[in-house]
Amino acid sequence: MKKRCGTTIALLLSFIALTALIGTAFASQREPFDDGGKGPIVIASKIDTEGALLGQMIIHMLNAKGFDTVDKVQFGTTDVIRKAIFSGEIDLYPEYTGNGGFFYDGTDPAIWKDPKRGYEEVKRLDRDAHDIVWLTPSPANNTWALAIRGDIADSENVRTLEDFADWVNAGGRVKVAGSEEFVSRPDALPAFENAYGFKLSKDQLLIVSGGNTAQTEKAAADGTDGVNVAMAYGTDGQLAALGLWVLEDTKGVQPYYQPTPIVRGEVYNQYPEVEDILDPVFRSLDLVTLQTLNARIAIEGQPASDVARRYLEEEGFLK
Repeated sequence: MKKRCGTTIALLLSFIALTALIGTAFASQREPFDDGGKGPIVIASKIDTEGALLGQMIIHMLNAKGFDTVDKVQFGTTDVIRKAIFSGEIDLYPEYTGNGGFFYDGTDPAIWKDPKRGYEEVKRLDRDAHDIVWLTPSPANNTWALAIRGDIADSENVRTLEDFADWVNAGGRVKVAGSEEFVSRPDALPAFENAYGFKLSKDQLLIVSGGNTAQTEKAAADGTDGVNVAMAYGTDGQLAALGLWVLEDTKGVQPYYQPTPIVRGEVYNQYPEVEDILDPVFRSLDLVTLQTLNARIAIEGQPASDVARRYLEEEGFLK
């Protein structure tokens, strides 16, 4: 018993020492924030096509202005990436304004359906609660949506979410591909179900990892495992190419989701010029532009970094 106890204590001490060593190493990575250096700034994004595109744009722009960056693009889901920026594991990533209603329970739902009010509200709440700074948003609305195979939209006359609810309730053969986040978040699929009066069973769902709509939309287009409807985003460029029809949200259920770079307050205070660097880029990213760029990645298979750089060069943001 004594020997086991001694071994346990030795292992515990070793673990504490290792933890301290990791903490020291992490702290040393942050030293440039205190000595006037430009970085490193850790750039991340969510696991989807647009996240990769926007993350790479941010990296290219900051690198061009002399910043040292660490690439953690396609880092994780919304919950994972939020925890990472709170802990200081990452410094900057593109978020969406409408998620403020998900982050802060009890706020007026109407706020998030107004792009200006939603942006101002989440900007204030995140700065007050977590010292997170929201920079300039894109004018595009990358809202949650459901996209159905075009042949089914025609044969079953399903064009809106009201039509879709009628089809589901009448026993239509429906199977939706979506992420765990889309299926479980109150403001995503459950919001559609509550507003339009339908309920999908587990057998009618194919849940995929991450939030990459290129995966869900391809599953619907190909009929993978019987899937004929997909989780989609408003700025997806591959919808038409895949023969999918976005079901109209006639009741305006979804909030307004503007892509916006957000940054830890400590980093922003050290490098306020980051806002001026990224501001004109995000202002230029309207709905059609993002759909076009996303399609180059999702449909044509071009690397996100190349698509981002080419756009920035064509628009004169990079020389």
